[in-house]
Amino acid sequence: MPGLLAAHLLHIGALYPTPAPVPWAAPVSAPAPAPSWGSAEHPAGLADATGRFSAAAATALAATSLIQRAGPRARAMNRLVSALRASAASTRRSASLAEAADAVLAVRRTAWHAPVRTACLEESAAAAFLLATRKLAFVWCHGVAADPVRLHAWVQTVDGATVAEPPSTLAYTPALTIGARHQHHP
Repeated sequence: MPGLLAAHLLHIGALYPTPAPVPWAAPVSAPAPAPSWGSAEHPAGLADATGRFSAAAATALAATSLIQRAGPRARAMNRLVSALRASAASTRRSASLAEAADAVLAVRRTAWHAPVRTACLEESAAAAFLLATRKLAFVWCHGVAADPVRLHAWVQTVDGATVAEPPSTLAYTPALTIGARHQHHP
């Protein structure tokens, strides 16, 4: 630590000298939660989903995978966000909750058979692409929850209803939304 910073932290009481390093008690004791990157709250990809295989959903999942792998790995999220923005711009009317749920569930059923990673990021992006092929408006969300930090991606209707998500999704704050939340789609 630079000397000036250490001196300042000592002066304001943020640090104090001790003869030897000592641990301090945590302010609140709690069991450590399991790590989650968005797939722990619902069984998509963890349990066999029932229903028909969807060729359209498989195509959307394949497109998602190709977009992620089409260039340098460090730019995969940028490519996916750009594709989602372009898809959202091509929509004509708002998807109903039932239409959006059909798309999300079709992707989840089909993802069970996919030979690629299909966590919440890929599922939600594929569902958004599937809705866009039908010219149905959506809001794609990528959010964060704290303590511990967790990431999740999901789809909402234009009026803000989460689609096929557990109540725990409400713990996430959207950090990035793509879609026409502010626009009216008849």
